[in-house]
This record gives sequence, structure tokens and C-alpha cells, in this order.
Amino acid sequence: MHEFVAPPPPRLISSPCIGICALDPAGFCRGCWRTGAEIGGWMAMSERERQRVMEQELPQRARDATAFAAQLGGRERLQQALLPLLDAPNGPGWNRSELEDLLPPGPPVEAAVLAGLVPRPHGTQVILTRRTEALRNHGGQVGFPGGRMEKRDRNPLAAALRESDEEIALASNQVLALGYLDPFITITGFRVTPVVAVVDPDFIARPEPGEVAEVFEVPLDFLMDPANLRQVPVDYHERVRHVMEYTWPGQRIWGATAAILYNLRRRLEQVA
Repeated sequence: MHEFVAPPPPRLISSPCIGICALDPAGFCRGCWRTGAEIGGWMAMSERERQRVMEQELPQRARDATAFAAQLGGRERLQQALLPLLDAPNGPGWNRSELEDLLPPGPPVEAAVLAGLVPRPHGTQVILTRRTEALRNHGGQVGFPGGRMEKRDRNPLAAALRESDEEIALASNQVLALGYLDPFITITGFRVTPVVAVVDPDFIARPEPGEVAEVFEVPLDFLMDPANLRQVPVDYHERVRHVMEYTWPGQRIWGATAAILYNLRRRLEQVA
């Protein structure tokens, strides 16, 4: 009779990878800030060495490469309020119960948006776009850069960065992602995962004319003030729903975009 020998416990492999795997001109991965050599030799390192690199070297490289992010006021509180980038949030959407009998059949379409925060001398601004009228989904509406996830997107962060580049020419080296907000389900059947990020103040938007009619900024303080957010009754499929709306000069910020900003405010309120 052979004695049973339990297999050894799985080896712990810590990793800073967030699914953005592209080297910049300096040779660093724009997602985790490792060099190509470090990525290739990561498994051969001891766990102690991996932890040292993750805790000491990678944060410093990120700070050096994205010095503009240091200008963002309240960044530490904001970071605490967000969900970590290492694991994209799951779940059907924090508002799904409100739309259960109104959603189209079948699973939701996965999408991601980038809530870009721009540190300005007069305060933090939020980048928003107004979509062209000709678009099939949400034409003419105000929203964040973003859209449907594609097979090549490893996670919502990758999708949000790709879409932002395509829609408003926001390059990845002018963005520092901070974390996720809670997924939100739209009445058209999209499950939207928002990514909050710092955007370089030197960024100059070049909207893709087939998708984006206008790019503009709104003060974060205005959007985080409860007095500026109201509930508006809307008739939909013989039922009255209440949607959120901000009134900003020349723009109507409502629906999913307003709800995502509300989610950000609620998360910030929960941080001491």
C-alpha cells in the first residue's frame, strides 16, 4: 500500500500586470512599468525580489514617467475610493435592479469608458465629449470617451484607453489610470465599466469627426456637488423612470454619464 503524499502548495507569484502590455520608447511597460527583461525573467525571481521591485522600483518609475499626475489635488483620497486596477470589477451593474423589466434580452454588451481628470491651476477638470448625431447608439449625447470592448482588449482598462485614443487622440503616455468605478448597466443593454485616470494637462484633444462632435471640460467640484445633480422623470415603455441630470451651460449631462459621476461622488463620500 502506497502512502498518499499531498502535492506541494501552489507557488505564490505576485504580479503588477494590469493587462496593458506595451513598451514605451523608454523600454517600460505602460501598464506595470517593468522592463521587457524584467517581464521575461519575472517567474525566475524570488518572491522577495518581486516584492522589492513592485514596492520600490515600479512606483518610482511611474512617478517619473507621469509627473503630471502629482498635480492632481486629493489624489490619495481618490485612490482610496476606487476599485483596484489589478482586478476588473464583476457584477451585473449597481443599477440593474432598477431596469430588470426594461433591458433587452440576452447578456449585456461589455463596454468601458475613461473618466479623465485634468489637473488645472484653477482646479481639477473632467473631460467629456458630445457624440455625433449620426451614431446609432447614444448619438448627440454627452459622455466619456469609450465604447464597446473588443476581443483584443484584455480588460476594461485596455478598452477605455484604446477607445480614448481612437476618439480624441488621447495617447497612453498622457494617462495614468487610478482605478475602477462600479459597473453600470444602460437601458440599451451595455454593461459599462468606468476607469478613472489622471490626464496630462498638456493633452490637446483631436476628436474623430465620425464619432465625436465636441470635447469639453467641466469642473470636478461642480460635478461632485449634490446641489447640481437632479432627478428628471422620463416616460419609457409606459413607465415613468427617474434619470440623473446636470445642467451645464450649453450641455446636457444626463443618464449613464451623470450616474457614473454620482457613483464617483458616493465612493468619495465613503472615504474618511
